[in-house]
Formats: sequence, structure tokens, C-alpha cells
Amino acid sequence: MAKHSEQVPAVIAPVEHNRVTQAILDFVSRVPDSKVGSSKDPATEARRLAQRAAQRAALTAGSLALPPGPLGWLTLLPELIAIWKIQGQMVSDIAAAYGRNHTLGREQMLWCLFRHTAAQAFRDLVVQMGDRLVFRRMSYTVAQRVAKQVGVKLTQRTVSEGLSRWLPVIGALGVGAYAYYDTGQVASTAIALFSSDIVMTDESDAVAKETVKPAPRKKASPVRRAMDKLVDKATTGAARKVASAARKAASRKPRKPKTD
Repeated sequence: MAKHSEQVPAVIAPVEHNRVTQAILDFVSRVPDSKVGSSKDPATEARRLAQRAAQRAALTAGSLALPPGPLGWLTLLPELIAIWKIQGQMVSDIAAAYGRNHTLGREQMLWCLFRHTAAQAFRDLVVQMGDRLVFRRMSYTVAQRVAKQVGVKLTQRTVSEGLSRWLPVIGALGVGAYAYYDTGQVASTAIALFSSDIVMTDESDAVAKETVKPAPRKKASPVRRAMDKLVDKATTGAARKVASAARKAASRKPRKPKTD
């Protein structure tokens, strides 16, 4: 039996989506603080922050993608986490530039980082109503479900990135370029989010509240209707008599006093 050549690259399994799911949950459990202050021109400041973060993400991803072959596969998950840290800090800084860092929570961080990756995962959790984005506060179970759907998408993407590890220089350039683009997408979502109104609701409030309708008025009985008519007629007749007497009194000429 012919021996397998040692030159044939071993097939390394891609990162399991369960590990990616847990990494996502661990990452979004803590929102990074920001040292950026509120800006008078938040849109310009946000674009500057996005440009700087995209450059850092491209450099980081490209550097981690340099190890060739099987070593490159081992850097896939560390690369994802490193990029998330850069993007998460960027989201926090953009929120602070808009003066909205107090509205940044786990739900908003998930939305900014992964909306462009798996938009369907947020279909029942985020609703746009005019200029407002309504977020449903997620329990851990719901957050786990969203992270799992995102993890599946990211795992599929890492397969193609893992194959590029066999092309050391060219593959690193491609990975860096994608990290630059991906960070730009995160920045666009964050800018759109924090430049609009944000509303948080609990899961119990997600169901639309029924409008309280006034109780229907009961129809009056025939006897009551007849009595009401008599009262109205009597009241109207009395008012007419008073008005007629007043007109007659006003039309009479005053009598001259008698002289002795």
C-alpha cells in the first residue's frame, strides 16, 4: 500500500459554530467603556473613528493570516475575537461621540456588529418605526439563539478565509481587505443607530397592547324614552312661556303717575 505523501496538506476542520457562538456571548456580555467625549459634529467624528478602526482591523487580520497552512487555521477564532474588540470599541466610541453611550447595551452591540452578517437573526428583535429603532430586551436564551444564527454564518465565512491561509502573502492581503470592509459595515450600522431614536421594550411589551374601548351605551327602555320626551316638552314649554311673558312686559308702555 502506497504511503501518503508528507507534502500533502492536512485537512483541518474549520472553527465550530458552537465555539463561535460562545465567543460572541462572552464578548457582548461586557460593553467597552469609551474615552471619547460628546462631539459638536458627531457625524464627522464618527467617520474619523471608523476610518481609524478599519485600518487597525485590516492590519490585525492581515498579520494573523500570515502563518501558512495548518497554523493559519489555528488563528481563525483569535482573529475573529481581535476584530470584534476593535469593532466593539469603535461602536462604543461612536455612541459616545453622539452622546448616546448610555443607550449602548448588549442588544445594540449585537445589532451593530452582526446585522450585516445575519440580518434575519434580528427580524423579531429589532423593528424600525419611522426614525426610531425599537429593541426588545433579550433574555439569555434569546441572545443565545441570535448568537447561534450569527455563529453559523461566521463559520461558513471562515471556511473560505481558512483556505486563503495556504497562500501566505496574497491570502493575508485578502483577509485584511475584508476586515477593512467589514469594519466599515459595522460603522455604518452604528452611525445609523445612534443618529436615530432608540426605544427599549421588554419581551412582555412586545405584544401590542389592546386599545381600551368605551363600554357601549345601552339603549333606553321605551318608558324611559317617553318620560324623557315629556320632560323635554315640559321644559321647552315653560321656557317659551317665560320668554313670551318677558317680551310682553318689555313691550308695555310705562304708566304715567297720577297727579292730584
